[in-house]
Amino acid sequence: MAEPIKVDSHVHMYRTAKECQDDKDSYEVWEYGACDDVSMSELLGTVEDVLGAMQTAGVDKSIVLNLYMADWTRTKYLSRLPDELSEKEHAKLAAEFDAQQPEALMEFNRWGCRVSRDHPEIVSFVCTDVNVLSPEQGAAHVRDMVENEGARGVKLHGAVQGYFMDDRRLWPVYEACRDLGVAVIGHSGPDTAGRGFAEPRAFAETLKAFPQVNFVLAHLGGGSWCQAREIAASFPNANFDCCEIVEWMNSEFGPSEWELAQLISDVGADRVMMGSDFPWYDMDHTIGRILELPMLSDEQKHGILGANAVRILGLE
Repeated sequence: MAEPIKVDSHVHMYRTAKECQDDKDSYEVWEYGACDDVSMSELLGTVEDVLGAMQTAGVDKSIVLNLYMADWTRTKYLSRLPDELSEKEHAKLAAEFDAQQPEALMEFNRWGCRVSRDHPEIVSFVCTDVNVLSPEQGAAHVRDMVENEGARGVKLHGAVQGYFMDDRRLWPVYEACRDLGVAVIGHSGPDTAGRGFAEPRAFAETLKAFPQVNFVLAHLGGGSWCQAREIAASFPNANFDCCEIVEWMNSEFGPSEWELAQLISDVGADRVMMGSDFPWYDMDHTIGRILELPMLSDEQKHGILGANAVRILGLE
C-alpha cells in the first residue's frame, strides 16, 4: 500500500538564518502557559532547512506562510539608529522607513513565490497587512501574486499585525480570494493586548460574509481553543490546523491529549490539517504527536497528515 501523502500546512521560511534567529530570539510563546516538555527545533528555516526537514519527515509538500511583521520590523530598525540623532532627524528616517514598507512586504512575497517556482514541493501563501497596504493595494497585490507569480493563498496574522479578522479593510482581499478560488489561512488565538483580534469568534462575520472561501483557523484557536467548536458548528467553511497546539498538550492552558483528540473529533477530523510551525518545531516531531493522539482512527490521522490539506487548500 502506498504511503499516504503528507502535507505540512504551516511552515515559515526565511531568506537568511539571521532573520530567523532574530525572530526566534524576540518571540515568546506565552498563551499556553507553563509546560515542561515542549520540543523546540534548532533549525533556522532557510530554504535548505525546509527542504531537509521535509526529507527527514517524509513530507511531500509544505505550505509556506509568509509573514511580514511591519511593527516589529520598524521597532528593530529604529532601535539601531544612532543615539545622537536629533528628534527631527529621527522622525525623518522613521518616515522614510515607513514609506518603503509596502514595497518590502511585496518583495518578501515575490521572493517566496520565486522559491516555489524553483522547488514545487514548497507552496507559497502570501501575506498582506491592512496597516501597510491600503485595501485596494492589498487586493491588487494578492491578485497579482496568484495570477502571475504562482501563489496559492493568503496568510493573515491579526494578533501580531494588529487588526480584527473581520476588519472591513480586509473585505477586498477576501473578495479577491473568493474570485480566485484560493484559501485564507489566519492565525487564531489570543493577542498580548487581550483585544481578541484573532480568536476564533473574531472570524465569525467574515466566515458568514464569504461562505465560498475556505478559511483555515490556525492552531485550532491556540490558547482560545475552547471557541473552535462553536465556530465549526456554525460555519462549514471554517477549517483548522493543529499547528503548535499539538506540541503544547498538557501545558497549563493547553488541552490534554484526550481533550485535543476530542476537539478534533468535535470540529470534524476531516476539517483539520497537520502543521508544524517549522522552524519553531520539527516536522517529524509534530507528525509523531499526531500519530500518538488517542481516540482518532488511522484513517482520520492520515487525513490530518495530508489528504485534508490537498482538498481544503486545493492542491490537486
